[in-house]
Amino acid sequence: MLVWFAAAFCAFFIKGLCGFANTLVFTSILSFGTANFEITPVELLLGFPSNVFLSWRGKKRLLPRLILPLAVLLLAGNAAGAFLLKSVDPGPLKILFGLAVIAVGVEMLLREKRPKKKEEPPLVGWITGLLSGVLCGLFGVGALLAAYLSRVTDDSETMKANVSALFVTENLFRVLLYALMGIITAASVKTVLLLLPAALLGLLCGIASGKRLDERLARRLVIVLLMISGAVLITKNL
Repeated sequence: MLVWFAAAFCAFFIKGLCGFANTLVFTSILSFGTANFEITPVELLLGFPSNVFLSWRGKKRLLPRLILPLAVLLLAGNAAGAFLLKSVDPGPLKILFGLAVIAVGVEMLLREKRPKKKEEPPLVGWITGLLSGVLCGLFGVGALLAAYLSRVTDDSETMKANVSALFVTENLFRVLLYALMGIITAASVKTVLLLLPAALLGLLCGIASGKRLDERLARRLVIVLLMISGAVLITKNL
């Protein structure tokens, strides 16, 4: 159980720092000795209140005109992703997704050197929302959505607030779906209650650390985490 506490603290420290990647960290630490069907519902139930907290904390930074269309597309893609999970082999898809995330990260690093940010066409946002939903439905990973919001928001705190608000919608959908499918059990709820203090402590430590980071450094840390998440997905599925 000590490993579970460590995983919860580390995952939600990263969540507080960058606004995403908690699923990647939590799953990576625990997947060596625990089945994915045991990890996923616990991480989902831990992640939901953290997303509520981060979106509420940054409520003045929320951009409804940006996130409302993305939320609709995210849910549509999530349903499609859940369907695909039953009918396709996710391994090759994870490899393709990992390559795409690394490519996005490289492009973002190059963009950091440019003095001005280009406006993203609305179509890019629509495609991103739909694909992000599919990927969340398949793997519970929101790296593509975080990458897009990092590109269209002015600072890391705004990105964290808006991506967390979108994750609230996606998490709620999956909580209801998993409950109906019997994936969320009494045992997983009990584990969540035990891990909540570690997750909360990690989240608060991550938020405090983020306040001390230079904004440019924080954005580069987000990019690095995106690229690491892509590399992890590739290596685990080769």
